Amino acid sequence: MLPATLKLCCGISHQHLRKLTGLQRPAVGAFGREMSKFILKTPRGFPHIPASLQKMLCTKLGINKVSDRESTMLSSQELFYCSQAEDTLHQAMCMLQQDGWQAETYQNSDWILSKTFPRIGKVFRAEAVIDSPPEHIYSELFEKLEQMDQWNPSISKIQILQKIGRNTLLTREITAQIPANMVSQRDFVSVRHCYRKGSSLYLIGTATESHLMPPQKGMIRAEAGLTCIVLRPLDGDSGKTHFTWLLNLDLKGWIPQSVTDQALSQSQADFIKHLRRHLSSRENMC
Repeated sequence: MLPATLKLCCGISHQHLRKLTGLQRPAVGAFGREMSKFILKTPRGFPHIPASLQKMLCTKLGINKVSDRESTMLSSQELFYCSQAEDTLHQAMCMLQQDGWQAETYQNSDWILSKTFPRIGKVFRAEAVIDSPPEHIYSELFEKLEQMDQWNPSISKIQILQKIGRNTLLTREITAQIPANMVSQRDFVSVRHCYRKGSSLYLIGTATESHLMPPQKGMIRAEAGLTCIVLRPLDGDSGKTHFTWLLNLDLKGWIPQSVTDQALSQSQADFIKHLRRHLSSRENMC
């Protein structure tokens, strides 16, 4: 399968096929997935691939500014995590370009929308404007990730299990046990990735597995199918952020779909409220 996929990627580079842009992303994505499978068959990585090619692959997957020696030492599992993040990023970008989103709630100029996608299910989409620059929000949601439980009452703990390069993290998140909550406590193990495109920031997350944190007794292991927060400077006011958040979770357990849908849409509204309050308090202290 890998040779055939490689031929497809090479084929679309020919002059007469370059205008068929619809083929390019699926072909490159397929090649990345096949490369991940190939890499995972080699427990100690891929020593026979030249260091220069390894570095190029790592840079493409978001591991920037690493030395040849560092890129050579990346394990097959680490590269698989990066490949997961890359696939999720492409998937989220495709979703954001689609029409047909249905309104769930509208409150204080914030929209919660939803759309059902084949093989994925229902994806919720929050749209809001936050009175803080994108870089400030990025710092709170990525660089200071482990401090989120200090301002978000729905989170009990977030732990960084592993750092992969500068832009990719392996994390464990434990939700808070709230008596009035419709959904009991869960934990998530996810790969998180930050991607910059122009003035926009993409914060990506998806479920993964890790020997560093196997499922715990007495705790339901839920899964993040896809999360993607997009931070863009508001047109005409770079001190504000156009905040977009895609969310698809599998909470596991015996929960009616209607309850899951209500919990997820409400969690987005609550998160934005707590984030605004936290950013406002920090700016008032400065």
